[in-house]
Amino acid sequence: MPPAEAAGPVDRGVALVRAARRGDTLALHDLLDHLTPYIARICRPIALDDGPDATQEALVAVFTSLRSLREPEALYGWVRAISVREAVRVARRAARVRPAELPDVPERGDPLLAADIGDVLARLSPAHRAVLVLRDVEGMDEESAAALLGVPAGTAKSRLHRARQSFRRAWSA
Repeated sequence: MPPAEAAGPVDRGVALVRAARRGDTLALHDLLDHLTPYIARICRPIALDDGPDATQEALVAVFTSLRSLREPEALYGWVRAISVREAVRVARRAARVRPAELPDVPERGDPLLAADIGDVLARLSPAHRAVLVLRDVEGMDEESAAALLGVPAGTAKSRLHRARQSFRRAWSA
């Protein structure tokens, strides 16, 4: 059994990066297959219905930029940064930018709301969805999320506060 298959998921990804950078095309294919669920998990809640497109865009960016990854051990942080950037870009391109304030939230029991988290997330802007996903789904702290999003920590904290406030308002309506 090759070392990439015998190792854990993180070690497997690092081994596949190293092999792919040496020119092993099968390892590159396996790496992209290995990363697809991770990337999709990040892109789906940010880009919503366009999550598959964002996932594809992130995979293309990983493929074309793999040689720029300096440390294979940093693979998952590097892929996370690419995934968030592409998901936000795709969501904006798809004109899904919505104000963070939610004046037209359906009434409780309205079948359109249907207690669906996706519906509530869809009402947030891509920037608010991104910081909310990074903080509350990925478990990152505000400073790390800010660095990943390329904004000051105070901006990330205020976006997170507004996103949580809007989410709660929509969820409890």
